[in-house]
Amino acid sequence: MAIFGSIIKSLIDLKESLTPEGEANKDQEEVLRGLLKKGKNTVFGKYYKFEEILKSDDIRKSFAEQVPYFDYNRIDKEWWHKYHEGEENVTWPGKPPYFALSSGTTGKSSKRIPVTDDMLESIRKAGIKQVSALSNFDLPPDFFEKEIMMLGSSTDLQREGDHKEGEISGISASNIPFWFRGYYKPGEEISKIDEWDERVQKIAENAGNWDIGALSGIPSWMELMLKKVIEHNKLDNIHEIWPNLQVYASGGVAFEPYEKSFEKLWGKPVQVIDTYLASEGFLAIQNRPQTHAMKLIMDNGVYFEFVPFKPEYINQDGSITNDAPVIPLAEVNEKEEYVLLISTVSGAWRYIIGDTIKFTDKEKYEIRITGRTKFFLNVVGSQLSVNKMNDAVKDLEDRFDISIPEFVVAAKRGEDGEYYHFWYLGTEDDRNAEELAEALDDSLMQANKNYKVARSKALKGVKVNLVAPDMFHEWNAVNKKKGGQVKMEKVMNEEKFEEWEVFVKENSGNN
Repeated sequence: MAIFGSIIKSLIDLKESLTPEGEANKDQEEVLRGLLKKGKNTVFGKYYKFEEILKSDDIRKSFAEQVPYFDYNRIDKEWWHKYHEGEENVTWPGKPPYFALSSGTTGKSSKRIPVTDDMLESIRKAGIKQVSALSNFDLPPDFFEKEIMMLGSSTDLQREGDHKEGEISGISASNIPFWFRGYYKPGEEISKIDEWDERVQKIAENAGNWDIGALSGIPSWMELMLKKVIEHNKLDNIHEIWPNLQVYASGGVAFEPYEKSFEKLWGKPVQVIDTYLASEGFLAIQNRPQTHAMKLIMDNGVYFEFVPFKPEYINQDGSITNDAPVIPLAEVNEKEEYVLLISTVSGAWRYIIGDTIKFTDKEKYEIRITGRTKFFLNVVGSQLSVNKMNDAVKDLEDRFDISIPEFVVAAKRGEDGEYYHFWYLGTEDDRNAEELAEALDDSLMQANKNYKVARSKALKGVKVNLVAPDMFHEWNAVNKKKGGQVKMEKVMNEEKFEEWEVFVKENSGNN
């Protein structure tokens, strides 16, 4: 009998039953008040008069009126760059011991996002909440004795003056508690390997030595790792080497586009649990089965605000207009899309994280990530969000019984001078591109009235090209890097799309 696992499961069940469900609006006001109190003596806090905000009758309203929106470029240019010039107490007390590097989805140059000790503690607490939430899933006691494969970026962080730099997954993994290290795989030595292909090769070689019960990582890279383990060990599926694998904690992007691909890798059902760990903080967890929605963490050092995701409020670079309205938590509506703003214990203030979300259950404060502000295709009035694109691609998968884990799209003029949406679908299945284009166009028209209107006017149609899914991974390798937090952009402007098409043409013979 799995005695140790039974004890752990009992403790988790007990903690979950004794932990009271907080009142979200009250929790959020307390978080904001705590952030303002701690930040009031920083250069940022003095400039934006945090003391006055704290004395106001409505600190949420006063905060929104006093402090402007910041995207990364603005807050780095005006504030965060000062850390690298030796200043302290800039947007948070002291100096950050870490900076999270994030190339995001738009370029090779990295953002450098401060990660404070308070943020590391916030991430640790969120991780405990996620583990505690496992009591809501039907998992046997022996699951809690198995090892966890955390596929993130390298934990070999780079020393830069008085701080270290790396991706958030590497920073988090390098700070895991000592008691957890025995469960954590691939272990310290392999995790420090910076080169993705070399690290995955080592994982494949050592896979038979581990009893993996859970996986954690971004789907695109997790899929590649699992394929490598299967190929290297000459398996039919991953459960032949990890028979006790029961949970996959996905993160970073919606899992649905990868669902069919992963089904080919499993030997038996795996519980997929969504998480929302961004470079700026651990924002939400899935705390119950039978859903892909995640519950916002309201009491853990992150204050949330919501801006309606509408074309008139979105600038071309993905930032939001100064006059965009902010919706308080109490007034959000289900099914509507919002641009997510966060203020955090790392000194991000009214920060546009770049993600768009919608509430699937307002009472439970559960959300889905629907896309990125920069992945909004509206060149000819089509108003397509990534959420709508994902739904249309899922419809294609179901209709044609194929797997399309990756895609990219751009709006540009065709040879006839008319505007088309040009799609590249990543699939290993052989299908007629024209049939897929027609079905994709039909699905989008049925699901999106703005797209249907655009199709009757400036948008001439859809053109589809099929490429191997590996093409997207190699594009990332050339333009950013492989693995870690790197995500493939779904929408490109004409200039970037031209580079993509040249890349595909030059590398098609290799796939």
